[in-house]
Amino acid sequence: MNVLNRFLIFFLFLSGCAMQSKSLKLVDNVDINKFMGDWYVIAHIPAFIEKNAYNAVESYALNDDGSIATTFTFNKGDPYGPVKQYYPKGFVIEGTNNAEWGMQFIWPIKAQYKIVYLDDAYQNTIVARDALDYVWLMSRQKTLSPEEIAMFTEKIKAMGYNIDNLRMVPQQ
Repeated sequence: MNVLNRFLIFFLFLSGCAMQSKSLKLVDNVDINKFMGDWYVIAHIPAFIEKNAYNAVESYALNDDGSIATTFTFNKGDPYGPVKQYYPKGFVIEGTNNAEWGMQFIWPIKAQYKIVYLDDAYQNTIVARDALDYVWLMSRQKTLSPEEIAMFTEKIKAMGYNIDNLRMVPQQ
């Protein structure tokens, strides 16, 4: 990743941290081992690097030290565009029952990452931020039904997000 990209990511997360407006409710508990693996990004209010993402997948693996190795992979610009990968590192925030992480793209900044919805089967999740600037609806499946998308969109709206900014991520 070049210096300009690092600066943009740093500025993006730094500005997001300053915009805290309310505290979103976390899920009660996350079994961290069950949460690991691949999650397809179904919809999001995207960060700068994700604006033209297709086939986006967030993959998590638990490191021996308890941190979370993350790989974010997507095609840029169209379904067959160049593959981009980013490797942030997640850190579980103590006392949150594994439901809040700090996601570090560059040292020492850790962006807020709150698991605010997770179904019992660990098949669908919503990750959000108190600043209501970014949100991610993710699933173990590439697609969800229109009814499921409508239900999750309502959940995101009820948190206070402007769903006009919600982008469906094409998955092929």
